[in-house]
Amino acid sequence: MGLQLSRSGAGAVRRSAASAPRRVALAASLGAALILLSGCSEETQYQLKHFGLPGQATEEAPHIADLWIWSWVAALATGILVWGLIFWVVVRYRRRSADEVPVQTRYNLPLEIFYTIAPVMMVIVFFFHTVQVQNTVLDDSEPDLTLEIVGQQWSWTFNYPTDGVGGGDREEVESSEYAYNVGTASQIPTLVLPLGETVRFNLHSPDVIHGFWIPGFLMKMDVVPGRLNHFQVTPTEEGTFAGKCTELCGVYHSRMLFNVEVVSPEEYDAYVEELAENGDVSANGPLVGGEDARTTRGLHNDDNGGSE
Repeated sequence: MGLQLSRSGAGAVRRSAASAPRRVALAASLGAALILLSGCSEETQYQLKHFGLPGQATEEAPHIADLWIWSWVAALATGILVWGLIFWVVVRYRRRSADEVPVQTRYNLPLEIFYTIAPVMMVIVFFFHTVQVQNTVLDDSEPDLTLEIVGQQWSWTFNYPTDGVGGGDREEVESSEYAYNVGTASQIPTLVLPLGETVRFNLHSPDVIHGFWIPGFLMKMDVVPGRLNHFQVTPTEEGTFAGKCTELCGVYHSRMLFNVEVVSPEEYDAYVEELAENGDVSANGPLVGGEDARTTRGLHNDDNGGSE
């Protein structure tokens, strides 16, 4: 008995000694990972914690983020379960000898019912929550302000109403007066929005399909010729956000960038007044900047994107 205890104790010591380097390596790996993460910007750290999503700068964005995150959680949980079962079956029912014939299972009605009903229920749950979020973010109630956005090859024109909140049918829009900001080859345009006010974007294209995307708002919508697409947001954070076109729209697609400035309502009013005072105003409604793009090709015209 004494000899057996001695061997057992020696084995434990050897195992402990063998596992020590592993523990050190694991601790070093965790430490290196923490150091690496600490060097990331706050934005990157936020995205790592939220499955790659940028910040949520509108009232609608948290609904989209929750749907995205919980969809990933559900998908990962399902994947872990399925992968775990596959691994368990591979190990548990592996062939142990050359002469062995595994048990042949042909039918299992309860199991077949389960893996038929379970995916259907998952799809129903996903569909239900997707529709709820879609109804929330595509709410069409009366906005505080309506802007006419024109995507033309290859820049953007942002039209701000100077005589009210904007919007209405096409005749009302075309007879209204708008101050506008159009991008050039040397300077991308800036879309200015008032903080805390619900803004509706009416999206127009006079040439090809573009995509109006503001990552910080978690919203994107196609800009289709001959069709008026629209959505609305309520900005909740002041600051500068990047915007871009998401559709390959031609040679200079990569230049279809813009900035979004969310400012106080007072600063927004002052900005529109400044545009109007500088002469960037017309009674042609949303076709300002867009009408030229019907007959000229974006950057080939100084008034509509500059020249090469």
